Amino acid sequence: QVELVESGGGLVQAGGSLTLSCVTSGITFSDYTMGWFHQAPGKERDLVAAISRRSTTTYYSESVKGRFTISRDNDKDTVFLQMNNLNTEDTGVYSCATTFLLRPGGKVADYDYWGQGTQVTVSS
Repeated sequence: QVELVESGGGLVQAGGSLTLSCVTSGITFSDYTMGWFHQAPGKERDLVAAISRRSTTTYYSESVKGRFTISRDNDKDTVFLQMNNLNTEDTGVYSCATTFLLRPGGKVADYDYWGQGTQVTVSS
């Protein structure tokens, strides 16, 4: 059974930081490019960061570039999202997901397995 379990969300003031984790099981983690998606209230889910299987290539959306850092630990089957200098527009549910795309990026339809998500709320 495939499972992706996110953690690390919470309430933070604008300018603060959070680190999200996504622990996977039931898959060969190193076979997948991993992505983090953000869904703001009332909006569609968007890819904010992705990382290739061996961490050689990363992708960031323009809205988070320079503030967020994605990383992974293939020994622990875990992907991380370090989020710095958070602002109120970063509020929403963050979900990790897997894809067989070799190059990090893509859209929702390119991703196969998903976690339930973790809530991040940034207060002004």
